[in-house]
Amino acid sequence: QVQLVETGGGLAQPGGSLRLSCAASGQTFSSYAMGWFRQAPGKEREFVAGIRESGGFTYYADSVKGRFTISRDNAKNTLYLQMTSPRPEDTALYYCAKAKGDLVLTTIFYYDSWGQGTQVTVSS
Repeated sequence: QVQLVETGGGLAQPGGSLRLSCAASGQTFSSYAMGWFRQAPGKEREFVAGIRESGGFTYYADSVKGRFTISRDNAKNTLYLQMTSPRPEDTALYYCAKAKGDLVLTTIFYYDSWGQGTQVTVSS
């Protein structure tokens, strides 16, 4: 099993920026695709972005495409989500997750390890 710990959440102003990090330990981080998900109160957990093990392929939900950037540093066992121009509707608890393989899929059932989440609130 891999342990995941998200950090970097907080209050962001609309149009500002925020960077989330996810530190991994345990199982080999670089062998699997990784993803970011989010869950707002009263809503289901939804896919935000995913990245393959090499970092050479990324995929985004339409709602964040062009504003968020997912990246990874396999030497540091760390996953990132750079959030630019956040909007109030981006407010949610953000989770990082390890995939079961090296594909980037949007379903939560393809991910078998989850962090505890970090809260992002976008408000002026």
